Amino acid sequence: MIRVVIADDEPLIRAGVRTVLESAADVTVVAEAADGRAAVDAAVRQRADVALLDIRMPLLDGLSAAEELRRRLPALRVVLLTAFGVEPNVVRALRGGAAGFALKNCTPEELLRAVRAAHAGDAWLSPPVTRMLLGMVAPDGADRRQRAARRLSALTGREAEIAALVGEGLTNAEIGTRLHMSEATIKTYVSRVLAKLDCANRVQAALLVRDARSP
Repeated sequence: MIRVVIADDEPLIRAGVRTVLESAADVTVVAEAADGRAAVDAAVRQRADVALLDIRMPLLDGLSAAEELRRRLPALRVVLLTAFGVEPNVVRALRGGAAGFALKNCTPEELLRAVRAAHAGDAWLSPPVTRMLLGMVAPDGADRRQRAARRLSALTGREAEIAALVGEGLTNAEIGTRLHMSEATIKTYVSRVLAKLDCANRVQAALLVRDARSP
């Protein structure tokens, strides 16, 4: 069972999200919060698996809450709820360990997919969206490129190959097809890559690969 905390300062949004999530047999909402501080406290108290956080909340915004949760509950996954689409804060959020974004007008199926993907250790971003986000990120010079290259140098040849494909925004299934390997094997490799690179999710790894390749 996936244990979820919902945080949004609008009661109607929280109610709608709860209804969608609790329609699934594998998801339960263990707490709701109206601000980021209460969300962090609830997630820690309930030992939640996934936190759905609105970006703009009082006391502590969703981005800051996500960063604090990563420090206090490294295994917890954060999906940010936003009505604002892809905004500048997306890069900060992904670098800070968020497992993806769900628009408040997404379908119930998309919301559940986001929660399940986050719980599984994936980022809920389709490959086209991942590529769009990677295109938004402007690496800030040679220092970032060198740091990224040093981190990637810890990978084996196969791990580096898979990291490069993650950097292209490919899913595990697509990487498996490309390399003639099973999806389960690719998932194991990706988990190993994320651990070696100290990345919270595959989007962080993709950003790292992009940084290392920047001119």
